[in-house]
Amino acid sequence: MTPISTILIAGPTASGKSALALRLARAFDGVLINADSMQVYRDLRVLTARPDAQDEAKAPHRLFGHVDGAINHSVGLWLKDASLALDEARSAGRLPIFVGGTGLYFKALTQGLSAIPPVPDEVREGIRAWAQNIPVAALHAELARRDPASAARLRPTDPQRILRALEVFEATGTSLTSFQAARTAPLIDQSSALAVFLAPERSLLAQRIDARFDAMLEAGALQEAAALRQRGLDPALPIMRAHGAPHLIAHLNGAISLAEAAQRAKLDTRQYAKRQLTFARHQLPGFRWGSAEEAEALALAALAQ
Repeated sequence: MTPISTILIAGPTASGKSALALRLARAFDGVLINADSMQVYRDLRVLTARPDAQDEAKAPHRLFGHVDGAINHSVGLWLKDASLALDEARSAGRLPIFVGGTGLYFKALTQGLSAIPPVPDEVREGIRAWAQNIPVAALHAELARRDPASAARLRPTDPQRILRALEVFEATGTSLTSFQAARTAPLIDQSSALAVFLAPERSLLAQRIDARFDAMLEAGALQEAAALRQRGLDPALPIMRAHGAPHLIAHLNGAISLAEAAQRAKLDTRQYAKRQLTFARHQLPGFRWGSAEEAEALALAALAQ
């Protein structure tokens, strides 16, 4: 059997990924490498459930809170950082443990990344300025007119990916879908990795999501949202759509009550968890599904060999 050189821990939000990763890192001299697209941002530690200072002191953590919220971070930028973090861990003789809820990051890590050319800043800024006051449904309709293949693959309620497709088409005159057919070599060979996907029972997961958001409010999530609102960032930036942030900002603007903001945030997060499960089922072959306890037992058995 090929020795395990890397551990990948994926799963929906609130499934216990971070706690499992920390236990394994402490037991096997590991380095935790973030694979969550929201936990890269330094602005929202509480709302994104980023590890706190106490957990960070227990094992090395990489790619957590290292990006400013004003940056439109992408899977391509993350993959470059992940490559460096992986090399650093291996050079130090530590076990790399990738942990997070962004399935696209794990797909890029294990299957490679689409060879999409960089979009010039002036094109990106022009598209963003043009789209600022346009409803997302109209943006999707415009994408369908210019690039029907990409529009057919994207949800009409996903402004970030719609704008990305429009930017690529504007810059290259070519459909984003055509670039996605070509992929770079993967960073991780799954034959030498233990890849697990934590999948708690649905009702239990929903309870955890609701309880965690209540705990976030007690830990200062509203204050984080207020600080983010104060920055006046472009609403299309990824950080502005962190679960809970738009609704808490709406409350701060006087549009809804705090109770309604919390209710909407919990619902959004539960719906996101369903999408995470669907993505993993169809896009992450080779990941072994189970509870955190089952995943830990697999890891202990694999690393003991």
